Amino acid sequence: MSILAFLRDNAPWLSAGVLLTFLSGFGQTYFISIFAGEIRESFALSHGQWGGIYTLGTTASALVMVWAGGLTDRFRVRALAPVILVMMTGACLFMALNPVWGLLPVVIFSLRFTGQGMMSHIAVVAMARWFVAARGKALSVATLGFAVGEAFLPLIFVSLLLVYDWRMLWLVAASIAVLGIPLLMLLLRRERTPQSWAQTSQSLGMEEMHWTRRQTLGHFLFWFMVPALLGPAAFNTAFFFHQVHFAEVKAVAHVELVAMFPIYTAVGIGAMILSGWALDRLGTARLLPFMQIPMVAAFLFFAFADGTAMLLLGFMCLALTTGANSTLPNAFWAEFYGTANLGSIKAMATAIMVLGSAIGPGLTGVAIDLGIGIETQYVVVAGYFVFTTVMMTIGVRRARPLLSLTP
Repeated sequence: MSILAFLRDNAPWLSAGVLLTFLSGFGQTYFISIFAGEIRESFALSHGQWGGIYTLGTTASALVMVWAGGLTDRFRVRALAPVILVMMTGACLFMALNPVWGLLPVVIFSLRFTGQGMMSHIAVVAMARWFVAARGKALSVATLGFAVGEAFLPLIFVSLLLVYDWRMLWLVAASIAVLGIPLLMLLLRRERTPQSWAQTSQSLGMEEMHWTRRQTLGHFLFWFMVPALLGPAAFNTAFFFHQVHFAEVKAVAHVELVAMFPIYTAVGIGAMILSGWALDRLGTARLLPFMQIPMVAAFLFFAFADGTAMLLLGFMCLALTTGANSTLPNAFWAEFYGTANLGSIKAMATAIMVLGSAIGPGLTGVAIDLGIGIETQYVVVAGYFVFTTVMMTIGVRRARPLLSLTP
């Protein structure tokens, strides 16, 4: 099937995926961190205190995701996603109206759980389950919403922040979220049934079986993947979370830094499309071990950048992994562990990534308060991604032969 025919025949489902990943942006760090300066000023918080609050709320989100992610094995997207969108609308209103710092962990939990957690999870599980032969293409298209959000939401809202109060902008975010509900219902008037599809699918995992979550947790490959799941979530999040501070350290205007986001997004889209194309032809086993090598270069560029050119190179390297990270890990779970329990298994992976996004801002924020510069930290981060690459390579090479085994 040609790409145009694929897009035409599957437009409603793919568009629903794009919508969900785009709307998840209001709970993503790249959006919340836009308001870091205003939030810290309004509630008189240090970098470490704000990072700690963010860590607390996000960690709680990760814990709840372990249970809530499994709901995608039981309910249709058409039933589950509107409920999450209503909750996201409430979370945005909560941020806009919250009067005290003590409630900030609850606000962050609400935004992270609905946005980064469930909205993203619902979208990628649906694509991985609904599509088999074209899984890579489906994930590439659906996750374009992430890229569009990263490219335009920061630029638009940072510009609006120059004119409007930050709390008013969260009311705007709530309005956009609630408008997504009728649009999603329109796109999914006719929806595939995940559970019945999963039961009849021949998309099995290793040893020609559908793995349960318990079996997955007991398998060596899962634990070899954990550092790689934590890494991008932790340190991408930390980078965008501290973008205001990073701009100050590099002596560039914040708006000048976010002006690079569209280029970052364009490269990420290219990497996303290329990785989706390669995925359908080569499989995740051949591609996954190389996915995080660009992160090593990205954080070294950020550490040693002395001008906008090196910063831009850092963004481009970061985008290569970010784009591939939208397709390869999501397809990995279906390819290696099957689709019958994909929601529950992917929920564990999502919880680990959410936990990583909790650790990153808190850890780096405390380090800043202790006098460890952000540039020094990024050299250490680059070394961490060397470690994750080695771990993935070992794990995947050991597990790959099991894909061709029969019980």
